[in-house]
Amino acid sequence: MPSLQKKVVFSVGGALSFAAVLLVAAAMGTRWWVQASVLCQTGAQLVNATGSELHKFMGTVSYGLFHGQRLKQCGLGGRPLSFSFFPDLVDVMPSSLHVSVIFFCAVLIVFSSVCCAFFMFNAFGNPYETLHGPLGLYLWNMISCLCSCMVLILYAAEVKLHRLSEIIANYKEGNFVYKTSSEKFDRSFWFIFLVFLIHCLNILLIRLSGVQFPFQGAKESDATTGAADLMY
Repeated sequence: MPSLQKKVVFSVGGALSFAAVLLVAAAMGTRWWVQASVLCQTGAQLVNATGSELHKFMGTVSYGLFHGQRLKQCGLGGRPLSFSFFPDLVDVMPSSLHVSVIFFCAVLIVFSSVCCAFFMFNAFGNPYETLHGPLGLYLWNMISCLCSCMVLILYAAEVKLHRLSEIIANYKEGNFVYKTSSEKFDRSFWFIFLVFLIHCLNILLIRLSGVQFPFQGAKESDATTGAADLMY
């Protein structure tokens, strides 16, 4: 049976993994991934607006993975409008990239749940030495780290390289052109980064519990056996 120290460490790892599941699930359902300010360039140019006058032509866009809201201003007051990525924007946005982000978020939830279950199994059960044991804990946490990295990289590429905020702002706008004035990633995006840090911390906790990294023990054993063979 595991020692008290391992029980405590693995229980903490299980609780952190469960928190990671909740964070990813909450992030996926919100529209607080990106906050952007968009300028109605056409309207500002028509009246030669400068300085403080530009705020009359400045709108906002906030969105997540599935839905969002935009407030357009072109000198005549704001026009709030809610939208959904599916099916509203599927024809104008980089759909394959967006679907990939959602896919890796779903995979991240699955493997974070697996991490939680395996931590608890190692804390209170009698694990085997293969995937049910320390090797599995390292493997599932590393996969979760990789998935969270993929979400961050792919979503940042979609927003920055493909100018997603401008695509949303100009959706079904025939007479006006909107340009992004400022843009920042919001709390839900950073939730995924927090999940990445959680799984990195889990890997550190496994190591601090006295469990060696995978294959480290095997290499040390091989080296000892080789040295013993040379003596005969």
